[in-house]
Amino acid sequence: MIDEIKEINNLILKESKSIGTKDELESFKMKFLVKKGLVQSLFLKMKDVPKEDKKDVGLLLNKLKQDSESIYKELEEKFQEEEANTPSIDLTLPGRNSNIGTQHPVTQTIDMMIEIFKDMGFAVAEGPDIEDGYHNFDALNFPHDHPARDMQDTFFIQSDKELVLRTHTSPVQIRMMENMKPPIKTIMPGRVYRNESLDATHLAEFHQIEGLYIDENVSMAELKAMMMTFAKKLYGDNLEFRFRPSFFPFTEPSAEMDIRRPGTTKWMEVVGCGMVHPNVLKSGGIDSEKYTGFAFGFGIERITMIRTSLDDIRALYENDIRVLKQF
Repeated sequence: MIDEIKEINNLILKESKSIGTKDELESFKMKFLVKKGLVQSLFLKMKDVPKEDKKDVGLLLNKLKQDSESIYKELEEKFQEEEANTPSIDLTLPGRNSNIGTQHPVTQTIDMMIEIFKDMGFAVAEGPDIEDGYHNFDALNFPHDHPARDMQDTFFIQSDKELVLRTHTSPVQIRMMENMKPPIKTIMPGRVYRNESLDATHLAEFHQIEGLYIDENVSMAELKAMMMTFAKKLYGDNLEFRFRPSFFPFTEPSAEMDIRRPGTTKWMEVVGCGMVHPNVLKSGGIDSEKYTGFAFGFGIERITMIRTSLDDIRALYENDIRVLKQF
């Protein structure tokens, strides 16, 4: 019996030294310390030990039990301490990518254009999205039978037929002239609304930047030079330009400017512009005999398409992250 106790004691000492995980410690417990383990099985053999040897064997057996339980407890506390000091995350795992949001490409274009015009001396103004017919049409020299006044082209406010969702940012020109004296040099960015069928180049809601410059002796030559300077700053120096005659009710003469990059054959329209019509100056309370001015208007989404090489304007507002994250 004493030999058995020594043999199990040696086995306990040997195996306890090789325990490196909680699972191995649990196996150690199941092998030696539970009710049917090796240590407890020795207690069951005490009945076979001669009476005169029971005391000595009992002392050795109790010491074996105490020592084995002490070894188990010491290892258990060691693993608990290590677990408490171990980070709750696996530091060996690869890091997670953080998706950082960016400005929408249309907002980027607006900001770029505003900064360019600020450098050219323009202030920035805004106006209401809901306009009255006078500021949206009449003061801008639109005849009463103009197609833009029809329901199929303009969103009218149902509760008040005299109000419309503005079809361009040009009404802000009138409000600027009504509230300021020349010289006036301002750009007016904002949303506009037209009852358009949606396709690759048209939206019902989009953005414009309107520009207005009024002072004494303002000329068409200044307008052309300013538009060319702006285009070079936005698209680069290597551009070809052409101005084509056009028609807008609020400018006379009116023109559209096209650009073409080297190596391409396609001309791209980038702006409509012209000298402010004398009737519009009069509507704004400006003396057309003393002052002249020019106005221009950019479609922001189309400029964004050119800048980003997108071929469908609808892609800007479909919220497809695969598209937007490129910019």
